[in-house]
Amino acid sequence: MRDKRFVAVHRGGLLAKENHHRLIRWARECSEHVLPLIGGNIDARLTHALFIAEEWENGNVPTGHAMKASLGAHTAARDSSDPVAIAVARSIGHAVATAHMADHSLGAPLYALKAVKHAGKSVDEEREWQNRRLQRLPPEIVELVLDTMQKKMKSMKIQ
Repeated sequence: MRDKRFVAVHRGGLLAKENHHRLIRWARECSEHVLPLIGGNIDARLTHALFIAEEWENGNVPTGHAMKASLGAHTAARDSSDPVAIAVARSIGHAVATAHMADHSLGAPLYALKAVKHAGKSVDEEREWQNRRLQRLPPEIVELVLDTMQKKMKSMKIQ
C-alpha cells in the first residue's frame, strides 16, 4: 500500500498539487546532476524524458506523456550494458514517472546515488547535494522523503 502522503489529493491522498510539482522538480534535478556521468553520446530517450518531466512540472503535458517517457528511459536502461548509464537511465525514468505517482520521486535520487557509486565518485557528496536541493520543499515533505529514502537505501545497497 502506498503512503497516502505521496498520493495526490485528487486521487484521495494528502499530497498537494504544488508539492507534487516540487517533488518532480527535485527528482529531475537529481537525475540531471548525474547525466554527465554517462559522457559521450546520451540516449535521446533520456533527454526527452527530462524534457517531458519539466513540461509536466510546468503544466504543459498530461501525465500519459510522462508515463510514456518513463518507459522510454527504462528501455534505454535495459538496452545498456554500462552500470553507470543504466543507473542514470533508471534515475531519469523514475524522475519523469513522478508525474504519475509521486513516490517515484525517490527512485531518481536513489538511482543517481547508485550511478555515482558505479562511477567511483563520492556518494556522500552527492547525497549532500541532493539534500541541499530537497530543503527547498516544505518541512513535512523533506521529513517524509528523508525517512523513506533511508529505508530504501539499505535495500538498494547504496550506503
